[in-house]
Amino acid sequence: MQSLSNGICKVEKFLAAILMFALAVIVAVSVAFRYFLNAPLSWSGEVAVFLLIWISFIGGSLGLKYNSQAAVTLLLDYCPQRVKMWIAVFSQIFIMIFLVLILSYTYRWILSDGVAFQKSTAILLPMWIPYSAVPMGLTFACVHVLAQFVHVIKTKGAEL
Repeated sequence: MQSLSNGICKVEKFLAAILMFALAVIVAVSVAFRYFLNAPLSWSGEVAVFLLIWISFIGGSLGLKYNSQAAVTLLLDYCPQRVKMWIAVFSQIFIMIFLVLILSYTYRWILSDGVAFQKSTAILLPMWIPYSAVPMGLTFACVHVLAQFVHVIKTKGAEL
């Protein structure tokens, strides 16, 4: 499971780097066209928003992979190792339940007729493409959380 999570992580990092580079280029070109050429691009804002959505969900998944989400650990720092392990196990279970619940709704939403035929305003992109960032990011996050869960169980929380 850890190797699958690591493989997905490599893909996410590569994809995030490409998307962030594309976002920076599109915003810079948009600013240049608007202020220097006095000819604003009609599509740049929409594409920038779609790229930012994808970057956010990929980044959120990577945040779960590296346990970089915000946490208050004042009480946890004073707990015995066994208690820390059980808290980690239960927190991973709760995160998985939440992600699976949200995923079930997002897959139904993406596959619904309303999304299937909807197109974006400026570039007429099928909206299932930008909306797919939600289930894809959450699916990747599920894999990362499951890998962490297995790791905590295997090591009996030794690295907490």
